Formats: sequence, structure tokens, C-alpha cells
Amino acid sequence: MTEPEVLIFDVNETLLDFAAALEPIFKRIFGVKAEGKRQAWFGMAVHSAFTAIITKKYCPFGAHAMSAITMLGQQNGVTVSDEDKEALKEAIHLAPPHPEVDEALALLKDAGFRLAALTNNAQNVVDMQLKNAGLTQYFEKILSADTIKVLKPAPEPYEFAAKEMGLSGPAEMRMVAAHCWDCAGAMRAGAKAAFVDRPSAAWDPLVERTDVVGSDLLEVAKAIVAKRKST
Repeated sequence: MTEPEVLIFDVNETLLDFAAALEPIFKRIFGVKAEGKRQAWFGMAVHSAFTAIITKKYCPFGAHAMSAITMLGQQNGVTVSDEDKEALKEAIHLAPPHPEVDEALALLKDAGFRLAALTNNAQNVVDMQLKNAGLTQYFEKILSADTIKVLKPAPEPYEFAAKEMGLSGPAEMRMVAAHCWDCAGAMRAGAKAAFVDRPSAAWDPLVERTDVVGSDLLEVAKAIVAKRKST
């Protein structure tokens, strides 16, 4: 089967290093209890978003993120102030790319692939994130699921991305993500997927395995290029 020429990239943790940007904020909020809190927060934000998707009650992903930090504080007997939330938002906006991301995106773009970003973050947030990270120039389009008021991994955002890229459907694209749930959503919408198996990632054994896996984005990029050459 021909390798898709259109690659769609998740942003949070796939391209951007949340650990580097956010850990100081969690240490400030939780002090000696900070270990593991960033991961717990993101998991709670995703859980909140999934609840909204399943029950068809839309809420922007940023609101889920702020709700999650409030709940995490409540679980740990910590009051999360408005100042803390603003610091967290700013850190999200300023998250740097993972060290290999520039090289990986340049490799794919030079190889002739069309690149786009698709995130659950609001449009103004992802625009700011990718500008601050110095990655905007790699992408033909920067897309937000907030535009259609349905978050990933529901099928609609992947269908939206395909339409925005001028494709007949998700089958003509590959989703690249460091989250199994994002890969699963894309594959079940008809797309291919590539899993960035970062140290904090894990693959759900109940999800069908994708045909491209790498320990970082550069390894994934090289595998995608190699796969096209072999078809």
C-alpha cells in the first residue's frame, strides 16, 4: 500500500517537551509532593475531555486542563491559586520542542511530505505554542479540533484534518502522536498512524498496533521515509 504523503502531527508531548516546561510549575504548586504530579494532571485533563466527548458536552481542552489542576490540588490538600493557573498556562505556551523535532520535521519536509499539526488546544494557543517553539515554518496548516467543537480521539477531528488538507478522507493521511489514544482515534477513523514511544508513553494492548513506531520523532521520521521507499 502506498505511503500517505500527508502527515498530521499531534502537538502536546509529541512535538513539545512538557516535562521541561511544566515541571517547575508543579514543583512550585506541590512542593515535596510534586513527583508524578505533571503526569497525573495531564491524565486527569484527558480523562475530563474524554468524558465530555463521550457524553457530547463540548468544552475547550484548556478548560479541562484547568479543571484537572484544580482537582489534583483537591486530591493533595493543596489550593491552586489563579496565579498558579496563569503560570501553568504560560508554561504550556512556552514549551520547547523535544531536541530531535527540528531535524525530524526538516527530514520529512525535505523528503516531500506535506505536514500539518492537529491538536485539541484552541487555535490561538497552538499558534502561540508553535511560534514560540520555532516550528511554524514546517507546517502547511495548523489545525485545532476546537474549530469543530469535537476533540480527538473522536473521528470528526481527523475527518476535519483530511478535508482541510484537500484529501478525500483520513485514509490518505498518517497521524503522528506520542499518545496511544490519538493513534487509535486516527486509525479507527481510517488513517494510518505512527507512534512516538517516548519514555512516558505506553501502548494500550487493546488497541491494534500501528505499523510505525520509534523511540523519538526522528526515529519515526526515518521509518516513514524508509517505508515510502519500500513501497
